[in-house]
Amino acid sequence: MNEREPEKLSAKDKPLEKRVGDSELRKIRARKNATRSIWEGFAMFGIIGWAVAIPTLIGVAVGIWLDRHYPSPHSWTLTMIVVGVVIGCLNAWHWVSEENRNIDKEE
Repeated sequence: MNEREPEKLSAKDKPLEKRVGDSELRKIRARKNATRSIWEGFAMFGIIGWAVAIPTLIGVAVGIWLDRHYPSPHSWTLTMIVVGVVIGCLNAWHWVSEENRNIDKEE
């Protein structure tokens, strides 16, 4: 292990003073942003919900249109719902991972 990379130490490998100091910094940041983070949490739920709902609804609309214009033995609507949900879940995963990266940068 390189001495210039102390961040990669596990919590157990860090000295007690460093662990306590890191914990205290997190608490101080949390207290400063307590009301803001609650609303940001609700906003994140909304973003994730819309990130899944919008592609799903678009998939429904496209599926209905395809069923009317290009009939087939298989339901285009069901197929496009699944496609919309998958795209929505990938979109939500992107939002969550982006938020996680931002949190890691702040720490």
